[in-house]
Amino acid sequence: MSNLSFRSVDLVPQSAVNATGGQWGLARTDAGRRLVVSLPPESPVLAEVEGERQQLAASVLIVGPLSPRNAAAMRRHLPWLSPVLIGRRTSAGLGDRLGLATPGHVRAIRQAAPAIAPVFAQQSIREMARTHRTPEDVIDAATWGAFEAGWRDGFGSDADHLKAPDEIDRCLAAGFTQFTFDPGAFVNADDAAGDGERVRRALDALPWDGLEDSPGGLLARYEGRRFDADGLEIVFDGETAARAAVKYGGAVAHVAALYRHLRESAGERPFEIEVSVDETETPTTHAEHLLIATELQRLGVAWIGLAPRFVGRFEKGVDYIGDVGEFDRDVAGHAAIARANGGYKLSLHSGSDKFSIYPAIARHTRGLVHLKTAGTSYLEALRVVAATDPAFFASIYSFSRARYDSDRASYHVSARLDHAAEDAGTMDRPADLLDQFDAREILHVTFGSVLTAVDDEGRPKFADRIKELLERFPGKYAEALERHFVRHLAPFKA
Repeated sequence: MSNLSFRSVDLVPQSAVNATGGQWGLARTDAGRRLVVSLPPESPVLAEVEGERQQLAASVLIVGPLSPRNAAAMRRHLPWLSPVLIGRRTSAGLGDRLGLATPGHVRAIRQAAPAIAPVFAQQSIREMARTHRTPEDVIDAATWGAFEAGWRDGFGSDADHLKAPDEIDRCLAAGFTQFTFDPGAFVNADDAAGDGERVRRALDALPWDGLEDSPGGLLARYEGRRFDADGLEIVFDGETAARAAVKYGGAVAHVAALYRHLRESAGERPFEIEVSVDETETPTTHAEHLLIATELQRLGVAWIGLAPRFVGRFEKGVDYIGDVGEFDRDVAGHAAIARANGGYKLSLHSGSDKFSIYPAIARHTRGLVHLKTAGTSYLEALRVVAATDPAFFASIYSFSRARYDSDRASYHVSARLDHAAEDAGTMDRPADLLDQFDAREILHVTFGSVLTAVDDEGRPKFADRIKELLERFPGKYAEALERHFVRHLAPFKA
């Protein structure tokens, strides 16, 4: 690959590849990472790549930016860099709020579980808004990260927690292949728990046109029925069916509407969906899960994964809070229902650091599982910051404490400011805060405020410096991510 070495660029060895009659690689320079391409002078691909050009003896050498145009050119000509469908393979979503984590994610997959299908391009529409990123930014960051790491075994892309058609359209246009629908706003747990008259009124008020059904029709299908879900018996009486329909009927109708919109908008493009009802207060019972699955099938919705609201608490960036034995029994039933209704995956949302329950969900799902993680890659970035610039980390921590009470509103967290250190600047080992329950959650949920904060002149207050440190110490960040995610992935390997 000698043609790729020019002007003393530091070529990342594993990125180098022969393709399109030439050579492609990623280099580290004083100005940051750059795409390096060597192509014959007559190659039509030259017109698709932007950057500084140099005529060599038998080729044209381009050193270009990590731009959207160049990312798109790579996906066209290096097809393994385009997201693919994951299907029902055991999989793991590895969210990346900074756009620099994929090389570390690749290292973790290679080390712990090469058979697990990775989803490198994953971010919720809510997180995109909070970090001022676009769907294109998320896809491009995964493209560059996979290229840098020399990953050529395919990866998925997950547009997470979509709630509206326009969000689907934006992510479809960017190239996402998986769409996670979140109908949580239509889950009606309050009326479902009410007295008989309240349940009856709520049942009548469901969007029956969208459900292509009627109250009488639904009750007739379930009342008095016994379902065998891979050895798990679920019995419906009229009250159980009515309360389950009230709680999840609106959500089912909303998912069906989103699915039809996506199917029409995608045309011939392949896609897959996951359904998520995890961000609600009350657990999804086994009977409710069965009703959701049965009704979605009746409406023609095809999905590869479902995230029920399991028992216990799934807080951000910390271990499971609850009775592990109760969770074991709960997930066993949900996994049986998934197997009996087409063999879709159970999806574990807020899955980071739930070490105490990984063995149970891995055992009961028998490979039909998706582990979804996101924010702890940001926390591992802060670990690198704490090690390389402790004073700067202390300023981030102080800012996060000030933002916590407002930023926690949309998250299930229980951290308390009075249980966490007030000042990281006085600590000998400030990185220890990342392992303390309350400080960890405080730092976790304030990511959006940290990454979008600006000073009085409108310049980024923290984001640029964080990325500068990660770019300066890419090995430290990759090592931290590998160490962190090997623990997550190992329980799920075949």
